[in-house]
Amino acid sequence: MISVFHDLLYQPAIGPLLLMARVTERIRLGPAALNPFTLHPYEIAGQIAMLDAVSGGRAYLGLAKGAWLDRLGLEEERPLSALREAVEIVRALLAGDAAGVDGERFTLAPGTELAYPRVRNEVPLLIGTWGRETARWAGTVADEVKIGGSANPDLPPTVRRWIDNPEVRLVLGCVTVVDEDGEWARTHAASAVQPYLDVVGRHDPTLEPGDVPRLERFCIAGTPEDVAARVVELWEAGADRVELGTPQGRTPLSGVELICDRVLPLVR
Repeated sequence: MISVFHDLLYQPAIGPLLLMARVTERIRLGPAALNPFTLHPYEIAGQIAMLDAVSGGRAYLGLAKGAWLDRLGLEEERPLSALREAVEIVRALLAGDAAGVDGERFTLAPGTELAYPRVRNEVPLLIGTWGRETARWAGTVADEVKIGGSANPDLPPTVRRWIDNPEVRLVLGCVTVVDEDGEWARTHAASAVQPYLDVVGRHDPTLEPGDVPRLERFCIAGTPEDVAARVVELWEAGADRVELGTPQGRTPLSGVELICDRVLPLVR
């Protein structure tokens, strides 16, 4: 599958996803993740319905609260309520259920629908979170739970306990840099991951207060062999899927080519 990040301040995910949908045939596509604090659930449902139509039923939906909302002056109160109601509204709209939703943060008036055909009445759901309560709720509604910005093999057992549902898949994803020169890759990854450390470092429950987080817990970097070994390590620790996030190499194309040609054959 291919995920496109929708982090605040960066390019919206729907554009590249629609382009990818036109030139692929089998792979799953989706945003990881859309944010109901910045995009109303009605608009989220519309984007996913469009992606599902263009891709011929291959879309998935990722939802998360996200970070840096203070830059927009947005309140981050009741994040779990916002996610819960967003899921309820999106699912109702995709299913053609016009009964309406009366939530604490979002409402959908009775009779409100998507005024165009849909390919499917439901799409797979991924919830991104570092929170215990959100992960526990996600275990009751989602197909996957993603811990973004982590490559920590100590983390999956803890998050598995939070989710408390063996049917829900666990995803880890983080900055990934691969290059024939492993030292260059690690140096470049250290710079790329720095903006995320303040966001995710304080949430990792396996770290003691005051610990200086080791870089390799938050990114994957090195030669193709190094990257493949890290992926296998995370699988063995309990992750069902590992997302190798940008900026994958010296250029986007060279990094993706190394992942496809050199890393994937080592982990199949």
